[in-house]
Amino acid sequence: MERVCFVLRVRPGRIAEYRERHAAVWPEMRDALTAAGWRNYSLFLRPDGLLVGYLETDDFAAARSAMDATEVNARWQREMGDLFETEALDGRRPDEAMAPLDEVFHLA
Repeated sequence: MERVCFVLRVRPGRIAEYRERHAAVWPEMRDALTAAGWRNYSLFLRPDGLLVGYLETDDFAAARSAMDATEVNARWQREMGDLFETEALDGRRPDEAMAPLDEVFHLA
């Protein structure tokens, strides 16, 4: 199992909207994530817009690829993309900008 953590940055003026959208994630998006092998997926948001994501999966590359192949993910990324600071995305969609952090400690 892979444990994956990543960071992104939500635009300060869009934090409330980001929270609202994630309070009502589309059921088909939830289903697609589950079918693609995303487990124990959480997002944490600091008041200044720092977003930390965590998930567990058997194969992160395969899980990302499976999501990339879905229509619902393409729709979600289009709707969410403008909520993020452009520097954090570097011209990519939010899901493409999720660069896993190196795990340096884990208390099992």
